[in-house]
Amino acid sequence: MKKYIIAAALLIGTGTFIFTSVQSCTTVATSDLGLSIIKRILTNGIDKGMGIYSNKEAFLQNNMVDKALPKELRDINSTLEKIAPSLVAKERDFIAQAAAYTVNTSKPILQSAVNSLNAQDVTRIIQGTTATQILKEKTSQQLVAAIAPKVDEKLNEYGIAKTINTALSGNNLLGSLLGGSNSNVNAGGLSKLASEQLVNGLFYIIEDYEHQNSKALLGPLGK
Repeated sequence: MKKYIIAAALLIGTGTFIFTSVQSCTTVATSDLGLSIIKRILTNGIDKGMGIYSNKEAFLQNNMVDKALPKELRDINSTLEKIAPSLVAKERDFIAQAAAYTVNTSKPILQSAVNSLNAQDVTRIIQGTTATQILKEKTSQQLVAAIAPKVDEKLNEYGIAKTINTALSGNNLLGSLLGGSNSNVNAGGLSKLASEQLVNGLFYIIEDYEHQNSKALLGPLGK
């Protein structure tokens, strides 16, 4: 992470910034320059995530979104694949549409958190914590709470919970996983799981951007 800060300082920005004097990694990282670099990286990662979430096809093809699928929803889809595989595709399509619907809610929350980063946060990054992890700690619960009503609105609009209930009629286990009674999949539970997937998927995308960007910055220096 120390090399990452210095390399970024050398290469990032509209022009090339070159250090002409020896400075400690901590001094560079906790300076306005170091903080600005980290904020820019996170902002670019957020923009990338929002671009994916705004594009249904890009969302559906992104493996980090699939990686974020909660276990309960993965179990439901595994069962659906055996009895109604087309319903899994419909569910994913509806969640993709819900993702686009949440962009204008989640982006300002993330941007505000990035702007609130301080020298103490940067010190943690120097010590090995990813910038994305700090962003996640600051916003994860707030994001789920903020987008859940919008996800619920979209999934209710498409009647996906009712459709899943029909397909899984008599399957008590899956109903209980989502907080439903007996054989019913609770719509609110489904929306919460979908919201968790959207939030965690977004952080996977941002963190991947952070990792890829740091490698790109270090490469020209032979690190």
